[in-house]
Amino acid sequence: MTSREGHPVEPLSREGHPVEPPSREGHPVEPLSREGHRGEPSSREGHLVELVDHTGRALGKTTVSAAHQPPGQLHRAFSVLLTDAAGRVLLQRRAEVKTRFPLRWANSCCGHPEPGEAPATAANRRLGEELGVGPVDLTEVGVYVYYAEDPVTGRVEYEYDHVLRGELPADAPVRPDPAEVAELRWANPAAVAADLAADPQPYAPWLGGVLDRLLRPTAQHGPAADHAPARSAGETDDGVEPSGGR
Repeated sequence: MTSREGHPVEPLSREGHPVEPPSREGHPVEPLSREGHRGEPSSREGHLVELVDHTGRALGKTTVSAAHQPPGQLHRAFSVLLTDAAGRVLLQRRAEVKTRFPLRWANSCCGHPEPGEAPATAANRRLGEELGVGPVDLTEVGVYVYYAEDPVTGRVEYEYDHVLRGELPADAPVRPDPAEVAELRWANPAAVAADLAADPQPYAPWLGGVLDRLLRPTAQHGPAADHAPARSAGETDDGVEPSGGR
């Protein structure tokens, strides 16, 4: 099976090994046993996140739940893109129980550092919780600041997003938590970006900006360049990139 642009898309088994034949939708994640379950996403709504300004300077802290209520509060986040030796990226389809943009295809893993915590440290913790992998050497390839509203849940994303890249062998064991991940697949990032541009509905609205940092990791993505909120209804007067949310 190929993607819309003709690039192969390869799903994973629960253990992380390629499965044939590959499907466009990816491979569903099987439920874990009670002992293997790693926690409901709602359990993190009371966790603290770091509030920041548009340069990434820390301003304070609040809870995950409060930060994502309208009109939203700008806070630090991270998005991880795991790539294999062939340059493909591991995508996850967000679980149905997610409070923001459930059942949308997104990057490998994302989340929020605790106040004062390094993004890479928090990212490796979440890689273990969501995918059962890690620790992984992570490199920051850019920052993406965006604003996004979920029309279904009414939650708001307003995030200073550190985009982190790491390498993971395609045959590495992966043990996704079904409370976090509905499906996984390996895909060509350029093909995903093209498919997203043609039909954004199946994808998390921040994925385009995150993939752009992977495909074009240049200085133009630094804090002074485009750290302004992105809005789902179009670009605002202050140069904000449109997006959608986490």
